[in-house]
Amino acid sequence: MNSMGIGTLARQAGVRIDTIRYYERTGLLSAKTRLASGYRRYGDLELSRLRFIRRAQSLGFTLSEVRELLVLSNRRDVSKVKRAAQEKLADVEQRIAALERIRKGLTRLIAACPGHGRAADCPILNALGTQELL
Repeated sequence: MNSMGIGTLARQAGVRIDTIRYYERTGLLSAKTRLASGYRRYGDLELSRLRFIRRAQSLGFTLSEVRELLVLSNRRDVSKVKRAAQEKLADVEQRIAALERIRKGLTRLIAACPGHGRAADCPILNALGTQELL
């Protein structure tokens, strides 16, 4: 087992020390007992767990969802892990569709706006319903 301090663990996992402490406070990472010197020592298990958390977050999972994935991982419940990933994918696809609608709307408004003239004639402001504020 590789024994390391919190600074080394943070560097190897690509997180900040504050992140490790936060994960310990919230139960995502087991708080290690302190040595007589007051320092904590961490091993490969904590490093693997931190990397798991980071990768899950990079795929869009919230910390709450990461916590559930860790529970499912410990139970070896692959079907529920797959279901959680499918739900996350559906959520991402819905957000992408919403962003595409926003992009199309903004593109149309920008194309319709000459970029000069009276604010009351601005298609962007009119679409936003702000003409009465002017």
